[in-house]
Amino acid sequence: MSPSTAANTTSALELLDDPVALRRHTRQVAGVGGKSLSESSLRVSGMYCAACAGVIESALVGVDGVVEASVSAASERARVRWDPQRTRMARIVQSVQQAGYGAVPDVAVHAREQRRQMERQALWRLFVAAFCAMQVMMLATPSYVSGPGELAPDMSRLLNWGGWVLSWPVLLFACGPFFQGAWRSIRQRRIGMDVPVSLGILVTFAASSGATFDPGGPFGTEVYFDSLTMFVSFLLGARWLELRARHRAAQSLEDTVLGVPESALRVDGTGRDERVPVEHLQVGDTVRVLMGESVPADGVLLDGAAELSEALLTGESRSVFKGAGDLLVAASVNVGAPLHMRVECVGEDTRIAAIVALMRDALAQRPAAARLADRWAAPFLWTVLLLAAVAGVVWAVLDPSRAVWVVVSVLIVTCPCALSLAAPAAMLAAAGRLARDGVLLQRLDALEALARVSSVYLDKTGTVTAEELQVAEVHWLDAGARGGGRLAAGVEATGLVAAAQTLASWSRHPLARALAAGSAQPEGGRTPSMSDSGAWTCVREEPGQGLEARSDRGERWRLGSAAWVGGVPAGDADQTRLWFGPVGQALVGWSFTEVLRADAIAAVEALHVNGLETIVLSGDQAQRVEAVAAQLGVDGWRAALTPQGKLDEVARAQGRKRCVAMVGDGVNDAPVLARADVSFAMGQGAVMARTQADFVVLSGQVGSVVRSYELARRCMRIVRQNTFWAVGYNLAAVPLALAGLLPPWAAGLGMACSSLWVVTNALRLAGRARPPRMQPGLQLVHGAA
Repeated sequence: MSPSTAANTTSALELLDDPVALRRHTRQVAGVGGKSLSESSLRVSGMYCAACAGVIESALVGVDGVVEASVSAASERARVRWDPQRTRMARIVQSVQQAGYGAVPDVAVHAREQRRQMERQALWRLFVAAFCAMQVMMLATPSYVSGPGELAPDMSRLLNWGGWVLSWPVLLFACGPFFQGAWRSIRQRRIGMDVPVSLGILVTFAASSGATFDPGGPFGTEVYFDSLTMFVSFLLGARWLELRARHRAAQSLEDTVLGVPESALRVDGTGRDERVPVEHLQVGDTVRVLMGESVPADGVLLDGAAELSEALLTGESRSVFKGAGDLLVAASVNVGAPLHMRVECVGEDTRIAAIVALMRDALAQRPAAARLADRWAAPFLWTVLLLAAVAGVVWAVLDPSRAVWVVVSVLIVTCPCALSLAAPAAMLAAAGRLARDGVLLQRLDALEALARVSSVYLDKTGTVTAEELQVAEVHWLDAGARGGGRLAAGVEATGLVAAAQTLASWSRHPLARALAAGSAQPEGGRTPSMSDSGAWTCVREEPGQGLEARSDRGERWRLGSAAWVGGVPAGDADQTRLWFGPVGQALVGWSFTEVLRADAIAAVEALHVNGLETIVLSGDQAQRVEAVAAQLGVDGWRAALTPQGKLDEVARAQGRKRCVAMVGDGVNDAPVLARADVSFAMGQGAVMARTQADFVVLSGQVGSVVRSYELARRCMRIVRQNTFWAVGYNLAAVPLALAGLLPPWAAGLGMACSSLWVVTNALRLAGRARPPRMQPGLQLVHGAA
C-alpha cells in the first residue's frame, strides 16, 4: 500500500467518528446497570456463507469496548453495541477489515455504492469463469468424442496444456471468494463452507496439473480442467443470483432511509428560507416543505391545510389530509401546496428513525432455525472431510485413476450452503414483504410462533375501533338555539357550533378533535383551524376538565365536562361527554360514538376462515364492549378488565395449550403483549406497547394481522420445503459421490442449483400479494365511552 493510499484510508476511518456522521447509523441504548451504550448498524461485504458471520462476530467482540455483536450473513448486516468511552467506530470498522471483510456504516448512499461494486465484481468473476470454461470444454471435446487410438498422444497433451493455461485465470481471479473465505475460517480456527470447496478446487487442479506434466505418473492420465472450470462457473452463478436476491431484500430498508431528505428549508427569524442539513435542525425550528419534497422531521402543521403521502411509512397509497396543528411525520411526501411546520422531534427521536431501527434490528437477527443449522454445519463439514479422506483411500485401492475424481465430488456435493440458507432466506424475504405492506417485524422468530397461533385476542379501543371519535348527537339546552334565534349570551345560534369547533381546535384531546372535525361545519362549509381562533383570547386548557377562553366581548366561555362548564341539568350530565357555553351556563352538548376501523369486520371474518378463535378484551363497560363484539362477530368478549385481568385471560388460554396472539395499542396492553406467544401493536399506539410487540402495524389496519398470519404460514411452509430439499439433496448425493457415480462437474452443478433453488423458493414470499377485500366505509358503534 502506498503512503498516499494509507493516508486516505486513515482519513476515511477518522471520518467515521464525526458526531454528525455517527447520528446517521448509531443510536443510544441503555446497557447493564443503566450505562449508556451506542448501537450501530453496519453493512458488511465479502460474506459468502453463514460461517463468515461467526468469523466477523469473533473479530468484533475481540475489540475492547464492544459489548455485543450480531451478524446476519443473509442480510449482510452487523449490529454492534459498544461503549463510546472505551472504543471508537473507526476501530470497530478496522477490526472487520483486518478480518478480511469490508464494512461501512448502514447509510443508504454508502451501502448502495458498496452493493454496486460487489455486484460488478461478482459479475466479472462469473464472466471470467464461464468464458474460460467454454474454451476448456472446446479443448476437452476431442477426448470425449474420439475413439480409442484416434487422438494422437502429442495432440492430447497439447489440448491438456491448453486447458491448464485457461484454468489459471479461473484459479487466480474467479476463485478468489472461495480461497479468501477458507483462509479467514482457518485463521479464526473455524471451519466454514468455503473450506471443502477450496480443497476440492485445489485437489482437482493439482491432480490435473500432475497428469498434464507427467502422463502415466502417480496422478494418471486423466485431467479435470473442464470439470473444475464448469463447477466454479456454476457456483459463482448461483452466488451471484443469491447476492442479487439479498440486495433486493435490502432495498426496502434503504427506500425508507432515503425517504428522509438530506437537507431542509429552515425559516430564520427574518422570514427568509435557508437550506441546511437535516442533522442541523433543532426542536422549535420552522421549516418550509415545498411540493414534492419529503418532510425532514416530525412536527406539526402551523397553518392552512396539507395533503401528504405516507405510503413509505404505512404502505397506504392514498394521500392523507392534515389540518393546522396535526402531526406531520418525517419521510412523508408533500403532494399539495407548500407548507410550514414546526419541528417537534429530530434525529433518532423521529418516528421514521424508530422504524429504521426496528428494521435494522430484525434484519441483523438470526432466527432459531438458522442458529440450529449453523450449529450442525461445523460437525457436518468435519464429517464431509473425513468421508472424502476415507473415499480417497478406498478408491486409491479400487481404482487409483478415479480416486481424485471421487474425493473432489464428495467435497463439493456436500457443502451445506443450502441448509444454512433454508430458514434465513425465507424469513428475511417475509420481513421485507411485511415492511412494504406497513408491518414491521421486530423478532424473526415471531414468524414461527405466528404460524402456530390458534387464538387471537383483540383490544377494543384503538385496535378494532379507530382513534378518532364521531359526533353522534347534539343536545341543545336553550330554546332559542333550537329555533335559530339569539341566545341569552348574545351569540347567534347559527354560529354557536362553529364557535365551539373553533375553540376545540386549540386542543389535542380526542373529544375536542372529534368536535373540530365533526359533521356540523362552520359557515362556508370549512373545517375550523387554528387560524380561525382569533375571536378567542386568553385560551387555556385545564387537564381532565376542558378549555376556557374569552370572547371578543370579554366573556369567559368554556368547552369541556358538565362540571367544568356548569349549568347542566342533573338528568343530562351523564348523557353527553362535551358541553359548551359561558361559565355556569351550558348551551349545547355533544355525545360521541366509537368508529370501527374500516376493515375490522372483514378482518375478523378472515380470521374465522383461517380457523382462528377471536376474543375482544377491554377495560370498558360491558354494554359498550358487547355492542362492538356483536358488530364484529367475534367468538367471545370480556369487559371491565384491568391489565392484570387481561394477563389472566391470556394465561388461562395458554394453560389450555392455545397459542395466543394479542393485538393491542395502549400502555395498559404492554404487559399482555409481552405475555402472549406473539403480539401486534398498532403503530399509532403507545410507545410502551410498540416496544413489547413482535409486530408493529404502521398502517393501523386490522387486516394487516390477517395478512401477516397468512404470510407466516407460507413462510414456515417454505422453510420446511427448503430444509427438506437441502437435507434430501445431501442424503441422495453423498452416496452417489462415494460410489463414483457423480462426476465433479455434476457435483458442482447440483450444489449450485441446490442453493439457488432455496433462495428462489424463498423469494416467492417477496412478491406483493393482493390484500383481502375489505368492506368500505366506517362502521359506527353507538353509545361509546
